[in-house]
Amino acid sequence: MRPKATLKQIALEFGVSISTVSKALSDSSEISEATKIKIQEYAALQNYKPNSIAKNLKNQRTNTIGFIIPNILNPFFAKVFTGIEKVALANGYNVITGISNESFTKEKQVMDMLNNGTIDGFIVAIAEETQSLKDYKHFKDIIISGTPIVLFDRVADGINCDKVVVDDFDSAYHATTHLINLGSKKIALLSTIPNLSVGKLRFEGYQKALSDANVLVDDRLIILETAIEDFDVKLKQLIASKKMDAIFALDEHSSTASMKMAMKQGIKIPEELNIIGFADGVWSRRLTPSLSTVSQHAPEIGARAAELLIHKLNSKDEFYQPQTVVIKTELRQRESTRKL
Repeated sequence: MRPKATLKQIALEFGVSISTVSKALSDSSEISEATKIKIQEYAALQNYKPNSIAKNLKNQRTNTIGFIIPNILNPFFAKVFTGIEKVALANGYNVITGISNESFTKEKQVMDMLNNGTIDGFIVAIAEETQSLKDYKHFKDIIISGTPIVLFDRVADGINCDKVVVDDFDSAYHATTHLINLGSKKIALLSTIPNLSVGKLRFEGYQKALSDANVLVDDRLIILETAIEDFDVKLKQLIASKKMDAIFALDEHSSTASMKMAMKQGIKIPEELNIIGFADGVWSRRLTPSLSTVSQHAPEIGARAAELLIHKLNSKDEFYQPQTVVIKTELRQRESTRKL
C-alpha cells in the first residue's frame, strides 16, 4: 500500500512550512500562483487527503499537545503529565500521549503519525535508544516543518528547541556531599541509566563531589548497567561484600533494589548503610525505612514545559530564541540516612 501523503511530507518536499502548504491547498491569495500550482499538482499526484477535523478548525489549530514518553510504568512521567495537563486545560488544550518504549523506531513512528495535523506541538522525553544512537533527525525535521517541540528531562544539545531540565549534576553533587558529611567514605554509585543524558550528569556530579572531598573513586563500588538482570546480579554481589558504607542510587530500580537486598543481608539502615535515591515516588515514603531521595518536582517540570510550548504556539516572533529552563531539585531526608 502506498504511504498516505501528509502536510509535513509535502512541506519537506518543497522546503516550505506546513502553513504554506495548507494555504496553497486552500487556494489562498497569500501564496504565489506558481507555488500553489506546484503544490496542488504534487498533492493530487500523491493522493493527499486533508485532515477533515483539522481543516475545520480556525487557523488549522487543533488545540492538542502531543506528549511522548519513553516508559509508561515510570511514575516520574505520570507526575510530569499532571503538570502538563493542568496548564493545557487552563489554556484550552487537550493532551494526547504516545509511548516510545525506549525505542528509536517507535519514537519516530509515533511522532510522524501525530505530526499530520493531529497536534499543534510536542512535549517529549527522548527514548534511551535514540540517545544511544545520537540520531535526532526526526526531531529536526519536525521543527523545520513548523511544529514546535519542547524537550524535558532527557534532552540533546543538537536539537534547537525549548528544554526543561533539572539540575542533575548539582543535585547529584549535593546528595553525594551530604553522604560524605554524614561520615561516609565508601559511597557506592548505582545506575541502570548510564546511557541517558540525566544518568551521565548525575554520575559526573557524584565523581566531582568525591574529588572535591579528597575521597578516591573506587570502581569496585560503581555499577553502571542498563540490563536489569545483569544489574541485579552485580548488586547482589556488591551488597554481600559489605564494602560500602553508603549508596547513591540514580534511578528508581537501583534505589528500591538496593534497599531490599541490603535488608535481606541483615544490614541495618541507616546505622550501617546510608542510602539516597533519585526521584520521589510514593514508594519512597512507603518503604520501611522510608527512603531519602532527590525530588525532581515533576509536576513543575510538566507545567513549565506546557507553558513554553503554548507560548511558542502563540508567539508571532519570527526570531524566537529557544530557552532552557532549569528546575531546582530538593534533597528530602527520610529514615534511610542518619541525621547530621
